[in-house]
Amino acid sequence: QAQLVESGGGLVQAGDSLRLSCAGSGRINSGYVMGWVRQAPGKDRDFVAAIWSSGGSTGYSDSVKGRFTVSRDNAKNTVYLQMNSLKPEDTAVYFCAADLSFPRLRRGLAEFWGQGTQVTVSS
Repeated sequence: QAQLVESGGGLVQAGDSLRLSCAGSGRINSGYVMGWVRQAPGKDRDFVAAIWSSGGSTGYSDSVKGRFTVSRDNAKNTVYLQMNSLKPEDTAVYFCAADLSFPRLRRGLAEFWGQGTQVTVSS
């Protein structure tokens, strides 16, 4: 049974930092591109960031570039999202996602999804 389990969401103030973690299990191994997609209330899911299996290449949406950093620990099959300088517009449910294709993740599609973790940034 493949599973992604997120942790680390919460309520913070604008300018604060937060780190999300996502542990993969089962079929989800180091060969998968892993990343994060978020969904704000009343909006579609938006790609946030992703990291290739080797960990050497990453991709970010323009809205988070320079503020968020995605990383992974293949030994633990875990991906992280370090979020700095958070803004109220970053408020959303953040979903961990895994797929063999980065272009699919970039379009908000994935083979596997986590249950989501709420991030709320107050002004």
